[in-house]
Amino acid sequence: MTLPVAVIGAGPYGLSTAAHLRAHGVATRVFGSPMVSWREQMPAGMLLKSTPVASSIHAPQPGHTLLDFCRDVGERRYESDWDTIPVETFSRYGLWFQERLVPELERVRVVSVDRRSTGFELKLDSGEQFTARAVVVATGLSGLAHLPPELAAAAPDGPSAAGPVSHSSQHRDLTRFAGREVVVVGAGQSALESAVLLAEAGASVRVVARRRGAVRFGAAPDGQPALRPDSPFGRAWSLYAFSNYADAFRHLPAPARQLLVQRVLGPLGAWWLRERFIGAVRVSEGKRIVRTHLEEGRPVLTLAGADGVVEGELAADHVLAATGYKVDLSAMDFLGHGLRTRLAVGAGGPRLGAGYRSSVPGLFFTGLPAAASFGPVMRFVCGTDYASPRLARAVVALS
Repeated sequence: MTLPVAVIGAGPYGLSTAAHLRAHGVATRVFGSPMVSWREQMPAGMLLKSTPVASSIHAPQPGHTLLDFCRDVGERRYESDWDTIPVETFSRYGLWFQERLVPELERVRVVSVDRRSTGFELKLDSGEQFTARAVVVATGLSGLAHLPPELAAAAPDGPSAAGPVSHSSQHRDLTRFAGREVVVVGAGQSALESAVLLAEAGASVRVVARRRGAVRFGAAPDGQPALRPDSPFGRAWSLYAFSNYADAFRHLPAPARQLLVQRVLGPLGAWWLRERFIGAVRVSEGKRIVRTHLEEGRPVLTLAGADGVVEGELAADHVLAATGYKVDLSAMDFLGHGLRTRLAVGAGGPRLGAGYRSSVPGLFFTGLPAAASFGPVMRFVCGTDYASPRLARAVVALS
């Protein structure tokens, strides 16, 4: 009997990979709750930063784009670069994609994965145990929320939506902060949009950013340079290269890859957010958080300038850390210890070869954990265009 391939994760990357494997006739078992991060970890009212053309989950056959979904269910069509896509619409699109292309999805959790001579031994929270010939890790943002150490002292048990310090991934409903003072830490899209949604919900909001001039917004579609090549992220040679030649990225020196992952497609608010942000949210730029402590249950930030000299304290009812995600193999605790110790790592993630292969034969990574090897495009939905066909072909080649 042919052993199946196990896909762990049912977000855009897991679903896209599974659809491509099925198209190749590969016996595949897919595990997870479909689109769970989008349905449960994104605040209501959030809009996707990506344009409609960059917001489709890649499928091996036509008829499964975001626009196809809108046509099929009779929703408003998102076609123009001026259109902004609600997270709720994208979540429904992901569920529609799953029902059509990955109907056999198993809504159970993988408890452990270990390497055996015959393949990989997987245990499920249902109690089942089985062997797979290959494993694809596509767990997305799950377990990778990053809380800077300078905020940790005020959250000794970790960030919590109900506590004094939380991470932006822990909120579905921001209206609970109406009438309260909230400090948002960060300057990326998540930070700036969370700040706007908080302000619109009636909170008093201040954004604290480490770099001076960090709060920036992208150019509107008609303000982008016409003589540069187009990409899903805008017109720029670097963005075009990252979108179309991600495989070349892994051949760069590790320090260069790490720097580019941080800098290219880095912190920048969407063009459509500027008008809602200016005048509604206060900003403290060029302020480094030295430490955080609690006074009568309220978080108090000690702030320093660029020269490191402490300038004062800032108190609030709540601190929301929109400080992104950090790939940490130890957070993927379903991977057995022996398996994790065999993985080659570099530049902040597993070191991957062609076809998204890890150093452990038969073990593949896609999505965010692949960004260290294949570049920042792996942090976005449109990265499924590049990753899924190549990964599926690599799995087929194992046969």
